[in-house]
Amino acid sequence: MLQRRMLVEVSRPSLIGALRQRLPAHGRLQPARRWATAEAGENKSGHISTTPNEGILFFIGLVPVNLQWLHRFTWFLDRRKSSIFKDESKFETIGAVAPTKVVQDAIKNSKLGLGKVEIVEVLPRLKEGGAFVKFNHDEVTDSATVAEAVRQHLSQHHVRAWWNPFNTVRAGLVLGKPWVEDLFRLPSRRLRVEFLPPQPGAEVAELSQEQLYSFFRPYGKLSDIVTQPSDSKVVPRYAYLDFARLGKAIMARNCLHGFTVNEAQGGGKLGTVFRLTYEKKQRTTWAKDWIFGHPRIVIPLLAALVAGLAAVIFDPLRTLSIRAHITRSFHIEDNVVFRWFKTQSEDLIRRVKELRHGVDTAEAGMQVVWEDRKAEIEQIMSWLMETTDTFIIVQGPRGSGKKELVLDHALQHKRDAHKEARGDAATISAAAAQVGYRPVFSSLNNISGLIDLAAQGMTGVKAGFSETLENQLSKIWNNTATALRSIAVEGRSKDDIDANLTDDEYLEAHPECRPVVVVDNFLHKSGESGSALVYDKLAEWAARLTTSNIAHVIFLTNDVSFSKSLSKALPDRVFRTISLGDCSPETAKRYVINHLDFDAAAKKDSADEDEETRKLTPSQKRKDLRELDDVIPLLGGRLTDLEFLARRIKAGETPSKAAKEIIDQSASEILKMFLLLGSESKDWSPQQAWTLVRSLAHSETLRFNEILLLDAYKTGGDKALAALEQAELISVQSFNGRPYSIKPGKPVYQPAFQRLVEDKVLAAKMDLALLEGAIGNENKSIDKYEQELHLLGELPKQPGELTHRLQWLLGKIAGSQSKIEGYEKESAGLKKILVSEF
Repeated sequence: MLQRRMLVEVSRPSLIGALRQRLPAHGRLQPARRWATAEAGENKSGHISTTPNEGILFFIGLVPVNLQWLHRFTWFLDRRKSSIFKDESKFETIGAVAPTKVVQDAIKNSKLGLGKVEIVEVLPRLKEGGAFVKFNHDEVTDSATVAEAVRQHLSQHHVRAWWNPFNTVRAGLVLGKPWVEDLFRLPSRRLRVEFLPPQPGAEVAELSQEQLYSFFRPYGKLSDIVTQPSDSKVVPRYAYLDFARLGKAIMARNCLHGFTVNEAQGGGKLGTVFRLTYEKKQRTTWAKDWIFGHPRIVIPLLAALVAGLAAVIFDPLRTLSIRAHITRSFHIEDNVVFRWFKTQSEDLIRRVKELRHGVDTAEAGMQVVWEDRKAEIEQIMSWLMETTDTFIIVQGPRGSGKKELVLDHALQHKRDAHKEARGDAATISAAAAQVGYRPVFSSLNNISGLIDLAAQGMTGVKAGFSETLENQLSKIWNNTATALRSIAVEGRSKDDIDANLTDDEYLEAHPECRPVVVVDNFLHKSGESGSALVYDKLAEWAARLTTSNIAHVIFLTNDVSFSKSLSKALPDRVFRTISLGDCSPETAKRYVINHLDFDAAAKKDSADEDEETRKLTPSQKRKDLRELDDVIPLLGGRLTDLEFLARRIKAGETPSKAAKEIIDQSASEILKMFLLLGSESKDWSPQQAWTLVRSLAHSETLRFNEILLLDAYKTGGDKALAALEQAELISVQSFNGRPYSIKPGKPVYQPAFQRLVEDKVLAAKMDLALLEGAIGNENKSIDKYEQELHLLGELPKQPGELTHRLQWLLGKIAGSQSKIEGYEKESAGLKKILVSEF
């Protein structure tokens, strides 16, 4: 049987005499010497030398293994290790128990008939949380008996450490030749077992998993045994053993390192030696493998985690930023000190501007317009004071002053609670900038899209990192709604009469406290791809604001078909609508005259003018203003055109000349945008636009359905008319939702159309294109009729029932041919114009 050795700890000198008196002569501990050596073995050789009558015990659980990081401080440990083990009382204050005390008590209370036992030395193993104890014994005692006595003692008394009450101190007999090193190799639960020959060059046997299990399982639960692959060329041969607990691996490594497996145990003829080393096992490998092995689960979870963190961290900041943007908390223009300085210096700045540049005429004459639209302003103000859960819509063509009417006049008293949000934002950054949504990471959406694309290639599904335009807009507007709600209820106080009302009840009872959201340019780009989604989501968000009594919503639009889009969001509501048209001729004339007289007081009188002339206004001094009665009906009441006219008259032109320049400019715009080559659109053709221009030049109003019967509008006519209306070439009037008439898009377009038709070369070119299209359509019809005739002619017998059909087809062919001949005659005349005139 294999000889075994056991390690016993030395007792203190003060206790030896007492133990001698209590133990029999054959079992007494003899006076011993104890040397505390370093962790490098005896004489720093890395080994512990033994004789046949000596054994080694390994104790574990004396000090915490989790303090392995202290091993880095080698300069401190080299100085303190020996002092700890020299003074046993000092060690007991640090460790669980002194090894010498355990051995002393075990020998004293043992019933195994132990003989003389003497402890030689103690070798600490701080990084492994234990110590080696070398002892010698007499001939009647063997190491295994001493080890069994110590094991029974520890099993009965359960010595526990104060820093780990769940584990006990354990001891094991060292069967091999331990390598005592002080390298910075920390223990781990995985051991690498290398199979070495007892002599160099001898053969070695590779133990199987069953054999390794029988040797190492007594030291603790094994979780796995991994043998070397059979085709591996690595020598020496090895195997991995994974212990369930770290302490078990430490005990096995120190007890079996250098152990020789004989032939009977499966080690071959000459035997096999174990060389054990700690193998650091990558604890995160399983997590990494699981993450990379299950992307369909991990990537969506990661996306959800990122979204959750963003919602928790950034959403409150964004809501605060929107609130500050709406209330203008950080705008210097609203600062009290700044406003005081602005008020004090406003008159001086205005006077300097008048002297150097003249008066700014941007608002010149607008007072006349606002007086004319006073009823509309008061109507909007009264609607804002009422409890309503529907939209307020201000519709009118471009240049009709919708924005100024609402923002500068109807909402003067709600400037602080008002925030304008444009509905034509095509990007997330533009939408966020309108409401103060910060921070916004719109540029990261492209990167997230690439990540989603890569994840979809690997897993087959999108990860969800990138968000659609719909989701991002919803986030922006939801945060805006939260900020608006907080602004609406910020004026509440506990002393109010209705303090017991909830926020919803309070907002319903106090419509004057609700902020006002103005959506400008609604449906401005409804024809572009992707814009429909933005407008629909914006209408849905506005509907939530109104139905929840969070805010009033006013839409400003020049699109007459706004009800189609808004009715999807509020299908059961009647909208409150104000339509702004062109000014009346009287108001337009007053606007131009007031525009001329606006800065009369700022100009110095000429020295050569008499007193009576000086009292006249600039408009009274000009005799050519009588032409306004003839000019204004041509230009209409569109504010932008009237302002252009007033500026030209002020520059010295006569009203007739100024009007002629405006008409010519409008004609050039129409020619460039709708008639010339390159102005084609996917929704209309230059021939279709010219048909309307030619017809409206002779009549101010056209029948909608009559236009659809023309050759140019037989295919896609409704779509073409809607696109031309959106482009503002025409305006379509409706009755009960049914379009019935077509007018020019702007009043000035009527004389512009006439100017274009009077151009013989242009008219000949466009009419020729129309005739060519008509000839082509008639030829297609004749081909269709002829094909049917050919099919009927192949019948073996002509039945009498086909007589009327044949006559009808022949009549159609004759009629189309007659039309073609007429078109060709007209084309010949038009070609003569093109070749004879410039």
